[in-house]
Amino acid sequence: MYESISQLIDDSKTSNIALHELIIKDECEYTHNSESTVIQRLKRILDIMKQSLEKALVSDIELPIKEASNQAKKMLSKGLFYSKHMKEAIAWAMAIGEYNSGMGLIVACPTAGSSGVMPAVLFKAKEILEKSDEDVLNALIVGAAVGSIIGNQAMLSGSEGGCQAEVGVASAMAAAAITYMAGGTNDQITHAIALTLKNILGLVCDPVAGLVISPCIKRNAIGVVNAFLAAEMALSGVTSVIPADEVIHAMMKVGMKLPYELKETGKGGIAATKTGKRIKKRIFSDTE
Repeated sequence: MYESISQLIDDSKTSNIALHELIIKDECEYTHNSESTVIQRLKRILDIMKQSLEKALVSDIELPIKEASNQAKKMLSKGLFYSKHMKEAIAWAMAIGEYNSGMGLIVACPTAGSSGVMPAVLFKAKEILEKSDEDVLNALIVGAAVGSIIGNQAMLSGSEGGCQAEVGVASAMAAAAITYMAGGTNDQITHAIALTLKNILGLVCDPVAGLVISPCIKRNAIGVVNAFLAAEMALSGVTSVIPADEVIHAMMKVGMKLPYELKETGKGGIAATKTGKRIKKRIFSDTE
């Protein structure tokens, strides 16, 4: 199992093996599973992602926080600033977020609260770049490895490191995945990871009423835009001054310094606002 981004990239360069192939090889050695077993599991993950998106887009879900219900569909209306592709990707991420909050089956990637980012970015990039299912699978492999490494170096949950560790990491995973899908170099992938995390460093986890609804669903939309932005920058030759592994370490230290009120407890940030408290009281009538 790889412990750092630099180790993964260096191994890929020295072995002259495609990044996704190297990751699969490492996974087989670590889990003692055959390549076919690992690949089939990943295909199943992609299938669930696709099914969750398809079901999310046609579902009419009434959430406990009714003000946050069925917001994704509004993004599919005519827009002013974003392209059709970007608006759809944002809507897809939000739809999966709503579907998750409504107890639909999703893929935690890396968490349920950030589950809309990776599928929205992957499937939209596939459409834009006109890639095959195999290309999407290979991109997912790279993104998954990035998430695993960040989990080893830092954290992946809002309760440990704030939303930077959920939507932030999901965004970094997605950025790495589509940079690879677009034919980016290994170095460009590392820059995409670093740029993504720097853009969202310090983001707190402050769910209203302690539910994975507000602001979680809309933050998935931010994760999508951030992933495409970082990938576009990296593919254009923009570089991160700070290496990816050092950014991950910084994220970990920031997460550790965040007070408990800002780490999924529902006691700080927007959860502690007047409106946030009123919503909580409305949902949980016995809350003082």
